[in-house]
Amino acid sequence: MTRPVRVAIVGAGPAGIYAADALLKSEVCQDPGVSIDLFERMPAPFGLIRYGVAPDHPRIKGIVKALHQVLDKPQIRLFGNVSYPHDIGLDDLRSFYDAVIFSTGAEADRALDIPGIELDGSYGAAEFVSWYDGHPEVPRTWPLTAEKVAVLGVGNVALDVARVLAKTADELLPTEIPDNVYQGLKANKALEVHVFGRRGPAQAKFSPMELRELDHSPNIEVIVNPEDIEYDEGSIATRRENKQANMVAQTLENWAIRDIGDRPHKLFLHFFESPVEILGEDGKVVALRTERTELDGTGNVRGTGRFTDWDMQSVYRAVGYYSEELPKLPFDVASGTVPHEAGRVIAGDEHMASVYVTGWIKRGPIGLIGHTKGDANETVACLLEDRAAGRLPEPSTPAPEAVEAFLESRNVRYTTWEGWHKLDAHEQALGAAQGRERIKVVEREGMLEASGAFVPAERPAEA
Repeated sequence: MTRPVRVAIVGAGPAGIYAADALLKSEVCQDPGVSIDLFERMPAPFGLIRYGVAPDHPRIKGIVKALHQVLDKPQIRLFGNVSYPHDIGLDDLRSFYDAVIFSTGAEADRALDIPGIELDGSYGAAEFVSWYDGHPEVPRTWPLTAEKVAVLGVGNVALDVARVLAKTADELLPTEIPDNVYQGLKANKALEVHVFGRRGPAQAKFSPMELRELDHSPNIEVIVNPEDIEYDEGSIATRRENKQANMVAQTLENWAIRDIGDRPHKLFLHFFESPVEILGEDGKVVALRTERTELDGTGNVRGTGRFTDWDMQSVYRAVGYYSEELPKLPFDVASGTVPHEAGRVIAGDEHMASVYVTGWIKRGPIGLIGHTKGDANETVACLLEDRAAGRLPEPSTPAPEAVEAFLESRNVRYTTWEGWHKLDAHEQALGAAQGRERIKVVEREGMLEASGAFVPAERPAEA
């Protein structure tokens, strides 16, 4: 092969960009070279970083700088506002590329099968995160009328949701939150936020730094019940073997023994409380029922048969994300992932030639953003091994310009990497006018206009 190896990556979040980086660092990039196109459903890149990370986490958003360096490479093109399979399908991609990597992530909420989950006032955390992160495909308003709110789950998403609900709007104003989110949070009535976990402090999945940040707000009083600080042999082993789990437990212990202060908003962290039912009246949430649990010696828990009804007007479930099924690819409904072997997509008993996965669609929504690097390296190594073994079918039209011609023939209004720089500058200018670093543009049309998106000839220029 004398031409560069052509690879399409569907999804321009961290997982997809890390895969592109792995390709750029491979030997094949030197000879015969690589040519990588990233296809992203949103007009802007960065996926989870832009639409899944709380706005008051600029440290995590700093990862964007490293991702920028990858996308700046000349071997990479970005096609934003292009959805799979509506704008481009698997057969189309295979006709243009030697290999296709899917890195579409997970945006939906995993189901929680308890009575009352359908009540008005019961929400998925992913929906709320999308709202406060200015996702263009969710409503512009959010009902924040509850004074007492429950958050189910003991991971970082639960912490993000609880913290945003407990903070004041003015605390979040210096961040990039859009104006509609600021106005919505100003009307927030929440005075108490209760986070519930069915196991103990040693089993919490919080990151130590994320947990400690709860206590940094001058408006949030973090409260832990001393009776919830309990360990069995399995818990002690976890603390001994896992430095992060030990640090989390230490922080919770310190909070449990201190006096309760007078900050106006209370954030309670409850352990050994398993949600069993959301109670309602007239179709609306009025309480959460939990069963007290106890450790069984291994770090797992069992029910005690003792139940508590907590006065709550809304409940947010943060029990995990779930990936959407990708047409033309196999899908494991239970795990919400595409079946694979080391990143090679498996349909039946065979590898789908030239089709690969990485990130959350590959392994499920677990781990921190940085963990996707190892994922990408494994997938790319398999792709290159298949190429070396002659297992990648030759695409019929590998010329790079054929992709642009195809999208234009389909009247797809796509954005580019140069367009992201324009949108980035526009959002920063909006922020500078109010003394802020950035104000995120929410509306898809506004993002397309600021990006200078390609306008098909068939469309009026002002559309």
